[in-house]
Amino acid sequence: MAELTAEQVQALIRAGVPMAEDIDLRIDRLSADLALARVPFHGKLVRPGGTLSGPTIMSLADAAMYAVVLGRLGRVEMAVTSNLNINFLAKPKPVDLLAQARILRLSRRQAVCEVLLYSLGAEEELVAHVTGTYALPL
Repeated sequence: MAELTAEQVQALIRAGVPMAEDIDLRIDRLSADLALARVPFHGKLVRPGGTLSGPTIMSLADAAMYAVVLGRLGRVEMAVTSNLNINFLAKPKPVDLLAQARILRLSRRQAVCEVLLYSLGAEEELVAHVTGTYALPL
């Protein structure tokens, strides 16, 4: 199985999920153990109160999980989210949002993942914690 680069995974996600292009999703780093994904700040991602919207945060978390699964398994484009649980911990600042995803457990049928999401200002601030499961194609 050929290893995929961060750039290849970013292209796969943007081609398969056009909304990723709309939020300017970026895969900054990728390995078999870790994916770093980012959404650069843009005013269209803000909700009332001047914070990033929940759908933006959840989209980034889901994409980061998908990226780390692809980083570990290669081109399994038909892997799909079967569960996503999010805890919002702090109000995200109007700055870039970073997701750090890793696989907690991998079996033949599923990948259980964890994602930590940070606001990237002068100091990184943990704003959300996500656990999720990807169902893997047989």
